[in-house]
Amino acid sequence: MKVKSALLFLALICAAAGLSVVSYMGIGPSNILGVANIKQGLDLKGGVNIVFEAEAENPTDHEMDSAIRLLQQRLDFKGETESEVSRQGAKRIRVDIPGYEDADEAVQTIGQTARLAFLDEENNELLDGSMVADARKSTQQNAYGASEVVVALEFNSDGAAKFEEATGANIGKSISIMLDNIIISAPTVNARISGGNAVIEGGFTAKEAEDLANLIKSGSLPFDLKVTSMQNVGARLGADALRTSLLGGAIAFGLILLFMLVLYRTSGLAADIALFIYLALNLIILSLFRITLTLPGIAGIALAVGMAVDANIIIFERLKDELSAGKGLLPSINAGFKRAFPAIADSNITTIIAAVILFALGSGPIKGFAQTLIIGIAVSFFTAIFITRLILKSLIGVGASNPKLYGAK
Repeated sequence: MKVKSALLFLALICAAAGLSVVSYMGIGPSNILGVANIKQGLDLKGGVNIVFEAEAENPTDHEMDSAIRLLQQRLDFKGETESEVSRQGAKRIRVDIPGYEDADEAVQTIGQTARLAFLDEENNELLDGSMVADARKSTQQNAYGASEVVVALEFNSDGAAKFEEATGANIGKSISIMLDNIIISAPTVNARISGGNAVIEGGFTAKEAEDLANLIKSGSLPFDLKVTSMQNVGARLGADALRTSLLGGAIAFGLILLFMLVLYRTSGLAADIALFIYLALNLIILSLFRITLTLPGIAGIALAVGMAVDANIIIFERLKDELSAGKGLLPSINAGFKRAFPAIADSNITTIIAAVILFALGSGPIKGFAQTLIIGIAVSFFTAIFITRLILKSLIGVGASNPKLYGAK
């Protein structure tokens, strides 16, 4: 039993050290897990912030959503996958692009309405995106009677006439649908199509059809976008902020480890190992889900660390109470965790509820703070309740079984 506990305890220490090192350094298994690829937000990496306004009196939600999709797709096409596009108010759209140093260049990159065109096989333009009234995901029965997902197109009066003429002249040939000089679909024409309605078949999944419909709609926006503000966020400022935050966090984390070790002795050692595992798991999750890390996000992680420490303190105080009542060490550990669980669960649940509300209603930095806080609380709850208990029992198994080591008088 002692040999098994010793091996388990050694494995936990190695896991804590190993996960922490690879999470920080971005080496070995962290490359597989993606830890080295944690995305940095605008405030850490530097870049530009641009606010656009729709040049329309009362744009609808549908039109604004199409504009947001357009800008995000433009950025994705150009490899700016870390950029964020969000709505502000009724008519404005905010765009954050990390890595750019010239705001004017960024505006030129994304600031114009997309160009959508339908071309024949000789690259002659047959009609443009302004003639598309709507595009949506739909379903129809194929020749075998089975249901298939398609993209339904609806043209305005001019588009209907030109599309009928174009399909009549290209039966058996393909018509390419091009957005910003990128072909997003090239269906083959089976027959002349009249009436202003058509479908694109291609064995789509529901998501593929919806994405294609959104691309087509975003190329026929009914309004232009004008820049109302733009500003640079210096990369040096972001680097300094990140360096300062990491230094402050490392100092605070070290003081917490020392505090727990001095005040709770062996129990504090178990908590310290669990905190290393918590921090490593948190970083891995941030990377796996490709969550953009910002300064408010770092604040969320710091707050979650505090709650993890608080949970351990509650457990250890209950453990000391049980030992003072004359119970044995193992029964005291089990009773301490059992008595502490309701208080820990209540505090974590109430904080998560607040964080979920912030995430749902907030935007930008507020959303980033809430996101890392939710993840951090979930991970801290797991490490405090399960990992800390496992480590404590392993310590007892390797010989640290004197109740005084755990706070008994």
